[in-house]
Amino acid sequence: MIIRAHPVDHELVEAAAHVARTRCRGDNHTMAAAARARDGRIVTAVNAYHFTGGPCAELVLIGAAAAQGVYELDTIVAVGDRDRGVVPPCGRCRQALLDYFPALRVVVGRGDRLRAVPVADLLPETYVWADHRLDAEETDGS
Repeated sequence: MIIRAHPVDHELVEAAAHVARTRCRGDNHTMAAAARARDGRIVTAVNAYHFTGGPCAELVLIGAAAAQGVYELDTIVAVGDRDRGVVPPCGRCRQALLDYFPALRVVVGRGDRLRAVPVADLLPETYVWADHRLDAEETDGS
């Protein structure tokens, strides 16, 4: 598998790291995410851990972005609290990010080995939610 790398948005990585340092407190919020919108804005979010589960920072960011009128994202990164650095998205987040933003780039790697890769490269031969939805024409019996 060949992963295509793009330049890393270091301002975005620092935005996520800043939120992780200043907003992640205790066990309820341990990850921060930052994403760059197509218009250049940066949207940030933190996870909401709960013993019953809870959304990762990337999933919270999807809702936070929509609440701010941002529906197109170029790049996303997640950073752990306690100086853990960049943390790649879990499988659930990879799938949701692909479904919402198929052209999205995701920052992965550590230290000077950070790279931005297409989300599709993190899920080769993936299930694509949109490909399995029935069209209205197919459901009306025609």
